[in-house]
Amino acid sequence: LSGLPAARAAAQAAGLGFVDGIEVSVTFAGTTVHIVGLGIAPGNDELVAGIAGVRAGRELRAKQMGDGLAQAGIPGAYEGAIKLAPNPDLVSRTHFGRFLIASGVAPDMHAVFRRYLTEGKPGYVEHRWAKLGDAVRWIRAAGGIAVIAHPGRYKFTPTEEYALFSEFRAHGGEGVEVVTGSHHAGDIAKYTEMALEFGLLASRGSDFHDPGESRLDLGLLPGQLQLSPRLTPVWSRWTAAELRAEPLAS
Repeated sequence: LSGLPAARAAAQAAGLGFVDGIEVSVTFAGTTVHIVGLGIAPGNDELVAGIAGVRAGRELRAKQMGDGLAQAGIPGAYEGAIKLAPNPDLVSRTHFGRFLIASGVAPDMHAVFRRYLTEGKPGYVEHRWAKLGDAVRWIRAAGGIAVIAHPGRYKFTPTEEYALFSEFRAHGGEGVEVVTGSHHAGDIAKYTEMALEFGLLASRGSDFHDPGESRLDLGLLPGQLQLSPRLTPVWSRWTAAELRAEPLAS
């Protein structure tokens, strides 16, 4: 949230539209799921308080990850990850990965995760994130639209996935990411139908995080990967003028 004013200013300076957003990690059926909030008021008290609680758990998890890597013969990982994080309160596995690559421990992010940061590996620490209903409530309280991010990446059974969509909708969730960098044609077709079944808005994006670390670089989502005309895009909620307007009041 603290980086949104700078991001908005940079977008406006470049003549780009901008929507304030956040990605909240939740735990559902033992799996970490990402819920995106679009069009939020960043200063909303309920959202700020909820995220503060998540951050406290993230800090403890990061320290435990550093301890695990130290026991595996890689000292200083926690301190190194903090230096690579733009916000020390938001240290994630990605920052540990960047440290390990810079230290020569692994050649790339894929190797880092495979060897050190996935379940059963030295740097993996399970963390129970926010509850699905809480995350959706925080986003809605801030005037935002809650969206299930890249659903094709989660290893749910069909029953678990249907339960996710059902509970998400019941809590007031409104959208699903249908087209993204990690979805293949089969995923896009599947989530097109699920968006229609559950009456969800649809989003489309690259899921870009950083050069060389994401499945697609910024702006390079293939043009042919469009949303079906049967879907209602999430961005239909905003006009061009609103995209360039001042952030929403809290």
